[in-house]
Amino acid sequence: MTWTMVQRIPFTGPLPRIDERMYAVGPESQIRRRRDGIDLEPGVTVSTNAYFGRFAAAFWQRYTDVKQVRLELDYNCGGNGRLRVKLQASDISGRPRPLDVLTVEGSGTLTTDLAIDRYLDGGAIWLELECGGESASVDNVRWSIDRTEPIRPSSVVICTHNRPDDCVTTVTALASDPVAMEWIDAVYVVDQGDQRVADAAGFPEVEKLVGDKLHYLNQLNLGGAGGFTRGIYEVLRADTGSNVIVMDDDIVCEPESVLRQNAFANFTTQPVLVGAQMLLLSETYRLHMGGEWEALDAIKAGVPSAFTKNGPSMLEENQDARFDAGWNGWWTCLLPAETVHKQGLSLPMFFQWDDIEYGIRARRSGFPTVTLPNAGVWHADFHLKDYDHWSRYFSIRNGLIVSSIYGQFDGKVIGNELFRNILEHIVAMQYGLAATLLLAVEDFLAGPDGLHDGGQAKLAELSELRAKYPDTVMRPADVIGAQEDPNLRIDVPTTMVDETKLGRVRTKRAVNQYLGRVQRRPVSMPAHFARWWHVSLFDRVVVTDASQGSVRIRQRDKDTAVELTRRLLAVRKEVRRRAPEMKKVYTEALPGLTSVENWRRLWQLDG
Repeated sequence: MTWTMVQRIPFTGPLPRIDERMYAVGPESQIRRRRDGIDLEPGVTVSTNAYFGRFAAAFWQRYTDVKQVRLELDYNCGGNGRLRVKLQASDISGRPRPLDVLTVEGSGTLTTDLAIDRYLDGGAIWLELECGGESASVDNVRWSIDRTEPIRPSSVVICTHNRPDDCVTTVTALASDPVAMEWIDAVYVVDQGDQRVADAAGFPEVEKLVGDKLHYLNQLNLGGAGGFTRGIYEVLRADTGSNVIVMDDDIVCEPESVLRQNAFANFTTQPVLVGAQMLLLSETYRLHMGGEWEALDAIKAGVPSAFTKNGPSMLEENQDARFDAGWNGWWTCLLPAETVHKQGLSLPMFFQWDDIEYGIRARRSGFPTVTLPNAGVWHADFHLKDYDHWSRYFSIRNGLIVSSIYGQFDGKVIGNELFRNILEHIVAMQYGLAATLLLAVEDFLAGPDGLHDGGQAKLAELSELRAKYPDTVMRPADVIGAQEDPNLRIDVPTTMVDETKLGRVRTKRAVNQYLGRVQRRPVSMPAHFARWWHVSLFDRVVVTDASQGSVRIRQRDKDTAVELTRRLLAVRKEVRRRAPEMKKVYTEALPGLTSVENWRRLWQLDG
């Protein structure tokens, strides 16, 4: 039998700031961790029942025909010491059950085989190390699967824009792991910024580490869609038959996750997209979300799968129940070669929803997505990014495009959803954001020709548009504090609004603002509490930005609110009336927009 390693158990993270309890749990004063091993003092027990320490048996049983997995570890027990290795498993509810208990002495390699069964609805496997007698060390813990066919390698594609140091750090982290790099046959860095990665201080070291596997490309800024798609195109053009792993430039990369994605993709009985989960960079033990779907009629991404939720602590919870995913964000996601060859390239939507559209299209072509638990990377927290941003234009416009192609796209439902969403921003005195979203809907209604330049011109237009609205301006908090009334005080809502009455509340707030029936006392609000139904009670509010770096001033402006509401009513009417037409034109335009010919034109590669 030929055994292929598909997973290791590291005992520390790629950076000191990563919480080590994500790898294994034990009394820190009595253990000494190394990346590939751990030393235990007498009487100590260490458990790998942790995020990176578990073997995701449920997913292996569901998506592969693998019947058993082999655990191997190297041990060294001092003197008369001994080491007990307890193998544990869980089910859908997380209840532990013992599989085996093995005791070793001296030094050597422990090998044992475990059946992958009884896990279909959920469950994982882990081990507990109990050190008796004298100190002991454990190294090179690995899980292997019997395989006769060679492993198909992957090509990594990293899209970057003006984050040269972050990009260098990400590539260095991956390239510094020779085992993970064995299955990587190329690394494409697509640089779309004017602060070049090649000019970063650490780039020569990257070139040395990656060697001739590195392909560095410069092009004009076409957003994440243009950068990732260029890399995918280059992989297709190289015709090596490799999978593609797309990866953000600003993540903290865990090379072990890339190895696990690669291995899993090689054993599935049908080609699947294999996504890494997103862990929070500010709280390195917290998971953004287990697995996600889309709600197309609500123009909403990030809907939790069954058995998943947003923001759980991986120190307090484990992912035992098996869950499904509709797609995976491209912070790190493996695209099988079969998918890339069959369905081609992304939509040129600049960024946001391009990865979601690709995942939906793949799913409908017979290539599902697996978001693999115990495979994650750390990414800048979404909740620390303020919603009032120019990027919301792309979120709404692109969401409408994807919804029109793949959803029911009922004009009345979509129109009402847009009306509710944008009106809430108007009554919250976020006039610049409302104008941004209205432009997104109007541009969607203008048809697929709006994608002709890949989004390049829109950035300048959005900047000019938002500059007209004072509420979009970020201001230093100390300056505002010095200029405001000395009676300025923090105000937060003390009660919640009944969700069944939100429509009436929106209408009432809009009318009261029009009539000037608002409170005029000076108030400020923390970002978390600045809900539209509370902000709208005041004439002027200082609101903290979600990034926690500055504040914005929201000032009631009757004329602006009336003008935006009139546009909103007109947009809702047009969406209701033209929904069938828009569904038809975008669906028909899809093959041309995603074609190699269209992308080569955008990259200016023709001629």
